[in-house]
This record gives sequence, C-alpha cells and structure tokens, in this order.
Amino acid sequence: MGIYLEKPEIFNPKFEIVSSFCEFNNEFILLLRQDHKPEPNTLWVPAWKIDEWEDSLQAIKREIKEETWIILEDKDINFYKKIFVKYPTYDFIYYMFYVNFLERPEVIINQKEHKEFIWTNPIDSLQLNLIWWLNECIRLFYKI
Repeated sequence: MGIYLEKPEIFNPKFEIVSSFCEFNNEFILLLRQDHKPEPNTLWVPAWKIDEWEDSLQAIKREIKEETWIILEDKDINFYKKIFVKYPTYDFIYYMFYVNFLERPEVIINQKEHKEFIWTNPIDSLQLNLIWWLNECIRLFYKI
C-alpha cells in the first residue's frame, strides 16, 4: 500500500478519483464517511470516482456539489497534482484539486454519504481519523 508521485512499474488502475481541498482562511473541509461507505467513520475531503462520460474537472465540480451543495465554476477550481495509489487488491489514479473561497461557504452535506463535516487546519487535521492515504496528501499539498 502506498501513494506515489510517479506511476509505479506495476500499476493497474481500476478507476480514477478526484478530490479537492476546499479552503477558507487556512482551513479546509473534511467529511465524515457514513457507516456503509468503504473505510467508514473516517474523514476525507470531497472526492469520488470519475464517471466514464466526465473529465476530472467536471467530476470534481459534480462531487463538490453532491457532497457539500457548493456550486463552483471551472475558474474557481485549481488542479494540483495527479498521484498513484496502491491498495493490496487494487490500484487507482487520484487527482488533487483545490478551491480557495473568499467567504466561508454554507455547507450542506449529503446525509447518504456523510454524517457530518468539519473545518480544520492542515496541522490539526493530521491528528484526526483520516482515510489512510489522506495524511500523506495533506503533507504533500501543504508542504508539512
């Protein structure tokens, strides 16, 4: 298991995922996953699989809207990095985006997918119960 900045020699992605650090005033949104989701009761940023008819930008706009009810334009979203994630039984490509809000947006979570949300700063987030690879992504993105 691990995350890689370069594609590993043996890497067979089963799917692609988009994610976004949705930031305001040096804090970002974390969502608490429902009991029935993979890796339940862990926190992660708005994220999910890219549908076959979408590109990564369309997918992250859709996911942010579905998970937080925040509606964004293409110009609001910034691409950060593409990484490669290996689980014991499958691999996937993970696209990292970020959004910097000028005002703290109202967040309305999708209760089917998440129990609650929090705003947290990068340092404090590393002490939380995150989905296993997110702490490495936070360290990478925030350079900590």
